[in-house]
Amino acid sequence: MPWLSNNHSADDALLLAIFPDSCRETLAHSAPARMKTRHLLNDLCLVVLVLALGCAAEEDSTSTASIIFTTLGRASYAFDIYSLPVPVQQQQQQPLSPSQELLLTDGHSVNFNGHFLSNSSAIQLPKHSPPLQLVYVTERNGYPTIFYDAIYSSSMVSNRIQIPLLSNHLSDASIKDKPSVTPDGQYLLYVSSHENPGVPRASWTAVYSTQLESGLTQRLTPYGVADFSPSLSPSGLWTAVASYGPHGWAGEVEDLTTDIYVFLTHDGTHRFKIVEHGGWPTWVDDRTLYFHRRGQDHWWSIYRAILPSNAPFSVDSVFVERVTPPGLHAFTPATSPGNNNFIAVATRRPGSNFRHIELFDLASNEFTELTRLVSPNSHHLNPFISPDSTRVGYHKCRGEPNAHSTPQFFLENVRSPVPGLTLFRFVGSFPVFSPSGDRIAYVEMPGVYVVNRDGSNLRKVSNAMAFSTAWDRVRPGVIYTAIGETFAPESSQVDIVSIDVDHENSVKRLTLDGKNNAFPSPSPDGKWIVFRSGRSGHKNLYIMDAVDGEKKELRRLTEGPWTDTMCNWSPDGEWIAFASDRHDPGSGSFEIYLIHPNGTGLRKLIQSGSGGRTNHPYFSPDGKSLTFTSDYAGISAEPISNPHHYQPYGEIFTVRLDGSGIKRLTHNSYEDGTPAWSPKYMPPVNVPKGGPYCSFDDCHWLNNMPISTAFGVSKAKPQCAAL
Repeated sequence: MPWLSNNHSADDALLLAIFPDSCRETLAHSAPARMKTRHLLNDLCLVVLVLALGCAAEEDSTSTASIIFTTLGRASYAFDIYSLPVPVQQQQQQPLSPSQELLLTDGHSVNFNGHFLSNSSAIQLPKHSPPLQLVYVTERNGYPTIFYDAIYSSSMVSNRIQIPLLSNHLSDASIKDKPSVTPDGQYLLYVSSHENPGVPRASWTAVYSTQLESGLTQRLTPYGVADFSPSLSPSGLWTAVASYGPHGWAGEVEDLTTDIYVFLTHDGTHRFKIVEHGGWPTWVDDRTLYFHRRGQDHWWSIYRAILPSNAPFSVDSVFVERVTPPGLHAFTPATSPGNNNFIAVATRRPGSNFRHIELFDLASNEFTELTRLVSPNSHHLNPFISPDSTRVGYHKCRGEPNAHSTPQFFLENVRSPVPGLTLFRFVGSFPVFSPSGDRIAYVEMPGVYVVNRDGSNLRKVSNAMAFSTAWDRVRPGVIYTAIGETFAPESSQVDIVSIDVDHENSVKRLTLDGKNNAFPSPSPDGKWIVFRSGRSGHKNLYIMDAVDGEKKELRRLTEGPWTDTMCNWSPDGEWIAFASDRHDPGSGSFEIYLIHPNGTGLRKLIQSGSGGRTNHPYFSPDGKSLTFTSDYAGISAEPISNPHHYQPYGEIFTVRLDGSGIKRLTHNSYEDGTPAWSPKYMPPVNVPKGGPYCSFDDCHWLNNMPISTAFGVSKAKPQCAAL
């Protein structure tokens, strides 16, 4: 075994031999001296024999097509999970220092939403050297899945045992989120989106439990219902979730209208709503849990719910009280079993642009800052506390990569649920391939760029504030874009230009009136451009000459007191697809329509559901399908648990031109958008790019700091306990 070093024991060799080749490198670097127990091998073998498929299994496919798209901010996340020790209140003489911050994950891809395991886990480890045990979400290998890490050293992140906990059929192209393990270590509890509810704008997320030894999986969420942010009670008897219940998602993206439900963990029965309006529940004991909500005073705060001991659970029988005061935003609470002394929370304070982790003393009602003392200019998300209450975990951006971590990707392969179709997340906005497939045009706001598909020869071809891009299909090197403000009214100065990217000073203005002309798409013969314009007072579609613009020829394609926009011309020239709110003008709801270039044959392609958004259609190379972005699958996580996304419901889909065969391609809680098909198949290979790292925003709506406060208290800044 050339991959097994001489320092590894025979037991290590047996353990490593169980795993497919793709997993061996991680295990080969685990600490051998700490694995010399048959008990460990027996338990791991039981798990691995069932679950090792999660490490391998490349699906067979025919090379057919590829789609590129943008995810807001995701390229610069570089999340890893860290932890800090809990200061001893009133006895800590020195503040926390960066040297006390422990990196828990290995720097591959993004790693987030961790959960500490207790030493009672079924994956038993030597009692004389108990490591930190962690389950978490990781997006390595192009899809979200759940990993287990046993970490033996505080100085070497490679000194670990690492195991994927879900088999391949539960890992393919679906969300996996908010994992935890039952106290007996037998079951993994988590969120997944692998089941389609079959209803437009209904969330696919539900809570599941998987028995680790057998791999048997059970859905705990009722069908027709979406659950988020599950939390196990300390005994494992109960699970609490944030849920819409039967009423479903209404399109909100800040404070979700979820309620808190509890149910029996072993089968999902005895489900009760206990709190109206709340999210991110976390238990301290089997009768007490904490959660967050945005109060009537508009501050996000932590609340406590106490369940009755001798009465049925209901909204009326549960006592609810506010815990954290107004004057700052506090959210995503964390507790530990039996710990009635403090909770951990994420905060946004007035005057700060960064999200930090703090402790809140439940007796003194004082905050103790943690992460600001260690890395003041980084966002820290979603705290969790060790079972013994000695450490607080969280995730943050790791910054510049080292030799062992994943770099930022120019093109990041994302696992596709469709055989033969590859997906790529692109680092810029409005990416689109050249007709030959060798170059990509995109915008950075400001600036228009062109780059080779392998990331080489990056050039800035315009300094302007621009959005939307398209390549001429006949004239090599010619792209079209819109210069001006995005999301602007009809009268705004926005014009379409052509740019010959292979010749300097070759920008040509094609529209003359400046009335919000945007989203150009050329005909396949290169003679015409379809675009949207607000020149009539409403945004409708027009067609103009591709070379000389509207001064040579212009005709109107659609007309009405609504918005028609985001148009794309089919490769065979027969159809123009576009997004429109004509079914409910001004509502913000968009659906996709088709029309012939001569103005005939108008028909709706997709019914996006009541109030839905279906945008940015783009034809496949064979003209038989469209890709688009939509909220068709609802929302997939509490938005406050992520960095900022304007539209966190955005996912990428495809549909046939007859409206059949809608397929969801991406599964995440981010904002995916502006998809475009490649003219040629691209193999699923990542293309690296250097920085910038950590350049993402916290939720913009957390910048809203109310002037008045509740409880009749003054506007004074909440006090922090001295360290």
